[in-house]
Amino acid sequence: MSHDHDDRPQLTAAQAAAVLTPPPGRNGGDLVVESLQGLGATTVFGLPGQHALGMFDALRRSSLRYVGLRVENNAGFAADAYGRITGEVAPLLLSTGPGALTSLAALQEAAAASAPVLAISSQVPTAGLGGGRHGYLHELRDQQASVRDIVKSVHTVRSASQIPSAIAAAWESALTAPHGPVWVEIPQDVLLAETTLPVVSAMDATPRELYPRPELTIAAAHLLSNAERPVIIAGGGVVRSDASGKLRALAEKVDAPVVTTFGGKGAFPWEHPLSLRSWLEDRHTTDFLEDADVLLVVGSGLGELSSNYHTFRPRGRVIQIEADAGKLESNHPALGIHSDAREALAELLEAVELREDAGAAERVATLLEKVRVRIDAQELTLEQQVLAAVREALPDASPSFWDMTILAYWAWSAFDARRPNTMHSAQGAGGLGYGFPAAIGAASADATTPVLAVSGDGGAMYSIAELATARQYDLPLTWLIVDDGGYGILREYMTGAFGEATGTELSRPDFVALAESFGVPAVRTTPESLAADLGKALAAPGPSVVVLPALLRMFEPTHL
Repeated sequence: MSHDHDDRPQLTAAQAAAVLTPPPGRNGGDLVVESLQGLGATTVFGLPGQHALGMFDALRRSSLRYVGLRVENNAGFAADAYGRITGEVAPLLLSTGPGALTSLAALQEAAAASAPVLAISSQVPTAGLGGGRHGYLHELRDQQASVRDIVKSVHTVRSASQIPSAIAAAWESALTAPHGPVWVEIPQDVLLAETTLPVVSAMDATPRELYPRPELTIAAAHLLSNAERPVIIAGGGVVRSDASGKLRALAEKVDAPVVTTFGGKGAFPWEHPLSLRSWLEDRHTTDFLEDADVLLVVGSGLGELSSNYHTFRPRGRVIQIEADAGKLESNHPALGIHSDAREALAELLEAVELREDAGAAERVATLLEKVRVRIDAQELTLEQQVLAAVREALPDASPSFWDMTILAYWAWSAFDARRPNTMHSAQGAGGLGYGFPAAIGAASADATTPVLAVSGDGGAMYSIAELATARQYDLPLTWLIVDDGGYGILREYMTGAFGEATGTELSRPDFVALAESFGVPAVRTTPESLAADLGKALAAPGPSVVVLPALLRMFEPTHL
């Protein structure tokens, strides 16, 4: 049986000569950076460490742009945001042991949010592997065991020739729906050993497409076409798969109201007549969703936040489109469709019949009025004023990154993201310190658009060192720090549960003086001047800090 290879690219004489006589002075680290370049990477994040120096030395012989942060977890958050904003794989270079382990909270967030991060970690020399206690610096009994529960896949390298294939396999895994973080591990001696292997050329690591099964599309289309009160819940999967246009077309074709989860912010236009917005932590919204006779859930597992803390009990038929097979029917029985949101919505849009419901928009307006009345009755004028000021100051195209802080909890429900893939928070894993380093990652992806980070004073202290990074790379980002003298949301939780708070009050620095010591301009603002001060900071080149001393309160929960 003969094989025709004529369609393969032929090497020129010069290329063949280069393959046969590769440049001297290359090592395993060069194979890493050449593989990344061959796959299309342009920017890498990370932090050097002794075992990883082979990779970092190779960077200077490459065209890759390096963005170095001051803490590995922050480098992970930056890579996460880069992956979310670009939809491309974000390489993250880490050292063994403490360096690798310090990145784990960021990788957990990337996993929860389906951000394509490719972590490449060094390992102790090959002689120290296998579980023995050899006493190498940074030695762990089994480094992979520490990451296996977090990342999508683990790829182990033990010789130089394995490097390109391992990185290509990891790359494909990171970009196959659902996107997520992956891990490649390479021993120190393999990274440092000189290699005579040819320079890595262009590589193919095309992710597998995840299409819905046709019989499921037909069944879902039949349910939606014949529904009396269909409603759509749009999750982060709609944003990750760039499917907001198809979502809108489907909602309009069947006249179905749409609520977006906190991870799905911006997936559906806020001011659209069918937009229920994002008031998921509200009993009126929960009642509305429970009353649907057909509920289409796209790109969400209906987890704790999306289900109003698991108080949601759907009475109608649920259709769930989800790329993560483990989330199908994990919380509610459903017609489960294992598919990328974009592919499933495209096929559903073709299969579904036009359905008109003149009363849908009116029901949406009635619900939003009920929510407004409930919130207004709680006299939270300051909180709404601050959120409105942020919205006024932030350009529509600017991405924003929100730490786990009271203003972010407000923004999940009440902030108009205006465009898909512009509002991001750490609500997937819920760790502190996300906002500012994530903004660094986004600004590294696109330096033409100002980026906003929002933190409380507690969360800000997790990433204060990255002011040096923002200054070093002169990135166009503004950091809004809401200073209430402690972990504000935990203060509320503890006071509500126990009558008083413990461990929530913080001594903190003068954030304005601290930022200025890094060479970053800063201003202290008030709720009244916030919009103007924030707008001015966002319009100025380079990094800036705006500090708002304010004690914000949360609106009352409805799930208790």
